[in-house]
This record gives sequence, C-alpha cells and structure tokens, in this order.
Amino acid sequence: MKKFPEHFLWGAAMSAPQTEGQSLSHGKSASTWDYWFAEAPEKFNQNQGPADTSKMYDTYAADCQRMQAIGMNSVRTSIAWTRLLPDGKTVNQEAVIFYRKYFQAMLDHGVEPIINLFHFDLPMWLMDQGGWESRDSVAAFAYYAETAFELFGDLVKKWTTFNEPMVHVECGYLYQYHYPAIVDFKRAVQVGYHTLLAHAQAVEAFRKVLPKGEIGIILNISPSYPRSDSAEDQLAAQRSDLLNTRSFLDPAVLGNVPEELVTLLAENDLLPAVKADDAALLEENTVDFIGLNYYQPRRVQAPEHAESPAKMPHDFYAAYDWPEKRINPYRGWEIYPKALYDVAIMMKETYRNIPWYVSENGMGVADEERFMNASGMIEDDYRIEFMQEHLDYLHQGISEGSNCFGYHAWTFVDCWSWLNGYRNRYGFYSMDLATYERSVKKSGLWFKATAEKNGF
Repeated sequence: MKKFPEHFLWGAAMSAPQTEGQSLSHGKSASTWDYWFAEAPEKFNQNQGPADTSKMYDTYAADCQRMQAIGMNSVRTSIAWTRLLPDGKTVNQEAVIFYRKYFQAMLDHGVEPIINLFHFDLPMWLMDQGGWESRDSVAAFAYYAETAFELFGDLVKKWTTFNEPMVHVECGYLYQYHYPAIVDFKRAVQVGYHTLLAHAQAVEAFRKVLPKGEIGIILNISPSYPRSDSAEDQLAAQRSDLLNTRSFLDPAVLGNVPEELVTLLAENDLLPAVKADDAALLEENTVDFIGLNYYQPRRVQAPEHAESPAKMPHDFYAAYDWPEKRINPYRGWEIYPKALYDVAIMMKETYRNIPWYVSENGMGVADEERFMNASGMIEDDYRIEFMQEHLDYLHQGISEGSNCFGYHAWTFVDCWSWLNGYRNRYGFYSMDLATYERSVKKSGLWFKATAEKNGF
C-alpha cells in the first residue's frame, strides 16, 4: 500500500470558461473566446463554442454532490473575470450570488475550493485596449483580484492568480491557437512580462485583504530532456527550461527573473519594457504554494538552422523525437510518468521545498463510447493506468522529502477545450452532448477508492 501524506488533497481541476456555460448571459460580457468564435467559428472543432460548455452555471448543486460521490475533497476552478466585472469596474451582483452559492455548495459537500482568477479568458473590453501588451492590464487585473478576494475570501482560503500563463503567451503571440493569433516573439515576451507583474500585484493585494489565506500560481511544467550529453544539446535544454519553466517559476517562488534569461533576451533584442520598481514588486510578492500541471515532457536538441537574433523559440531549441517514447495517439503527447518524480525533486532541491501540488494531470481520449460496457459505463482503464503510474512516481518523490500536498486530475466532467471543442475527453464523469447528463466512468470509482484509502 502506497500511502500519501495526511490531509492530502484528492480532486480535479476545471475552469470557468470550459464549464460554466451561459457565456453571454446573466450579466457576463464577452471574452476573447466569445469574440473569436463569433468571428471565426470554422476554427473551432465542429463549431463548438464557449456556449457549449458543461453548463455548470445551472448544474453546480448536483455536480458538487457528484464531486463528493467520487471521493473528491478539493477542486480547483476559476472565476470568470467577464462575469464578475463585465466592464472591468462594476460588480455584477448576479455573479456574486452565483459564485457564493457555488463555493458554499462545495464546502457543504466536503470539497475545498481552490479558486483561480484567470484561465485564458481575457475580457474583450481589455483586449480592445491592447490586452496583456498594455501596461494598463496589470492594474486592471489587480483590481479584479482584489474585488474577488473581498467578495469571496470568507469562503475560499486557497487562491491562485493564473493558470498556465505561458500558454496564453505562446498560443496568442507565437503559435496562433488563441486570439489574437499573432506571431511576434518580442510582443510575446512583453505579454509574458505584464502577466508576471499582474500576478505580483494580485499577490500584493491578497496580503492586504486576506493576510491569513494562501495564494499561489498554476504553472505548466514540461521538463526539458536533451537528446544527448553534448554541450549543444545541453544548452538547448537549459534554454528551453529558462523560457518555459523558470521564466515564471523563479519569480513566483524566488522573487526574481533569472539573470541568464535576461541576458538571453538582451542578446536577441527581446527584452520587454520595464520600470524601475518592477524588481522590488516581484521580490516582495512571492507565493505561499505552487500548482504544477504535468502532461508530457519536452524532448529537445540543438537547432540545426537557428536564426540570430532569434525570431522564434525554435531558434534556441528544437524538438527531438525520442525513438523509445510512448504516445497517447489522440493528443500526440508522450506518456512519461517519471518526469513527475523529477519535478518533485526539482521543487525540493531548487525551489526551497515550497509546498506544491499536482494541479493537473490527465489523459484525453477520443470516442470513449467505444469502451462503454453493457450497463452504460465507460471502462477507461487506460486513464486509471495513466494516473496510477504518475502517482507511483509522485509517491516516490514525496517519500524522498518533496513537499507535495495534493493531486488533481484534469478533469471532473468532460468539458469544452478551446479550439478542440469536445474532440478529446478527460473527465471522471462523461457528458452526453445532447442532454448534458453526466455518468460516472470507471476511473471515477477508482479515484473514490484511492482517495478514501489515501493511496493505492
């Protein structure tokens, strides 16, 4: 029996834009996703847009019962900025009533809410003013954060500022998977920098409003593994980690941007515009805990044809196709559970052994109806195996002293996933797209048994 620490958090992660529905009603204004879907629905899988989410705005009471039914003692979801402050200034009272009832329902069912403030859903009114490229976005986010802390701080004790901030940087300003679908490395760096400052100002506001609470940030971590021991491949891996991991993790935990990253950006004319007091803001507003989302490793090698100065990240490191990899064919992602042990040891040895938890880990699979048994349950043994393998390595890291306090799977119920719509399913509960009815999968029953035994 592999037991986990006492009071370990067993749960799932979600987000407001992927689950709530009612995307342009009950006082909510448009996010970039609402706008983009209206402008270019053909970009979205089967024309599935933000209105086609899990409808938890209407079903949250029953869904909180379902959380309890599969042993969840915690959940992480987000508040929609566009619902709480539709114009950035005026509180939407309907949203306050909804979120207070939602969070209270979690608590009533023994589920601790961990509430995140931003999950890729930028208000369109702010995008029209320049979005994260504008320095004004920093103060706008801090005001939104402070408002949320004041309105819900009596119910919520654990908060996070951003989910995977590197994703809206990359996908919006390098790879065209998020609006505004720009390809510009320098603008991407500026977006990332303003996001980092917004995070720090939100932490600063949190300390004033909720001095007894805990605040963190959720980062996606894909450890970089070099092709070989050659100096060139090792340098590629170091640069990959600098850009993708340390750019947010170092400031959040250690209070500073890595000097090596500043040098690398300076050498390639990629430095963002900064102000004199920015460094102090970062230094004085580090986090209480970290959430780390892990799905796949990053295999890298030295680029063969790098431009100088760099025009894209692949000028610093190139992808390496490891011949021994295991692949989830539906996502095209490598399955490498050992990386979770490597992450655990990294947090222990490099980041002050700060409290952290696995804030997302999961396996997306298409056409899961193929695995439905005679009684109508999806027997997703592949998902159980995936989670158990990762938990095995996580347990090893914890047993060696890493300060991990929880494991959250992505996700509670099958949800809408940006341009991919419902192509791949991740939930402990399946959802009928015609009726929105939920039914538990085999993995949900396995999770219940695991949580109740606090191990496996």
